[in-house]
Amino acid sequence: MRTQVGIVGAGPAGLLLSHLLQLLGIDSVVVERRSREYVEKRVRAGVLEQGTVDLLNETGVGERLRREGLVHRGIELLLDGQAHRIPLSDLTGGRAITIYGQQKVVRDLTDARLAAGGQLYFEADDVRADPAAPAIHFTVAGRDVALDCDVIAGCDGFHGVCRDALPAAQRRIHEREYPFGWLGILAEVAPSTDELIYAYHPRGFALHSLRSPEISRLYLQVDPHEDIASWPDARIWDELQVRLARDGWTLKEGPILEKAITPMRSFVCETMRHDRLFLAGDAAHIVPPTGAKGLNLAVHDVYVLAEALADWYRGGRRTLLDAYSATCLRRVWRVQHFSWWMTSMLHRFPGTDSFAERLQRAQLEYVASSPAAATTLAENYVGLPWS
Repeated sequence: MRTQVGIVGAGPAGLLLSHLLQLLGIDSVVVERRSREYVEKRVRAGVLEQGTVDLLNETGVGERLRREGLVHRGIELLLDGQAHRIPLSDLTGGRAITIYGQQKVVRDLTDARLAAGGQLYFEADDVRADPAAPAIHFTVAGRDVALDCDVIAGCDGFHGVCRDALPAAQRRIHEREYPFGWLGILAEVAPSTDELIYAYHPRGFALHSLRSPEISRLYLQVDPHEDIASWPDARIWDELQVRLARDGWTLKEGPILEKAITPMRSFVCETMRHDRLFLAGDAAHIVPPTGAKGLNLAVHDVYVLAEALADWYRGGRRTLLDAYSATCLRRVWRVQHFSWWMTSMLHRFPGTDSFAERLQRAQLEYVASSPAAATTLAENYVGLPWS
């Protein structure tokens, strides 16, 4: 087989890259080791930055997003039972976030690619990326396939094969593991809030988010090594009631549809490119979810890559391709800092002494009371401009 751009991974990054390339007149093939059903049902991120929403709308895959997405123009910080609203739109010239689950983004992009005649290979086994050729080798339906291409885009996530295909000498890894995880639940109950609530509490961080007018998404800070079996539904709701409590407000409870504990880490691979192999999304970087940045950072990566490939194919210019890693990493490190800052400000760290606790409280009180500090949070949360 032959194509111009071979893409490993049918998550948001790989599918969006294939969609953008098709609009630019560039052929691509997407190879995914999971089934289509698995990928489309995988629950991940749900907060879209303004730039992500704009791009999906401008490229023709935002119809359901406009219909079902929930636009939020503020978030709340909860400290000692007192809510402090950060007016995102007021502080950023009208920019906002939109609540729209990653699985819906994947479904929209998959439908768009198939409707346009795109080639997507799900349930591919033994996927290997060969940047020297370049080529992608895989097995599908018992048939060995060699996909020759001009460029390989590694959009296959943190546990994928493409990052390891970069020469070890050129991979500089920066990593931090946090001493806590998030116990996340999906609950069949109408959200108790119109805007996300980030709660700082002596027993640990909590977050009230949502996925739709009927489905709530909530999180608790827990030890990353805890057994989910030790958290029956009643215990989860009791803890959420304690950490999210405030006067005049009631947390609604309902059946828990899904629950899992996810460790938290920060991770960056430098470089994001070797020869004609380019990494994008979680294959190159992971951020703690506190800042709601993972999906949005992947979208920015593939936007930059699509523009660079278009410039190369149309005009033979390599400038943007050669600058791809540096261009993306500038935003990656800005987002890493913001996500680390939000995580450090809102979570209880093991062994925290009174001095560290007072520093956290002072930071939260400053953000809640200072327009300048609140603007810093708001600008980063809705997404800085793509420049």
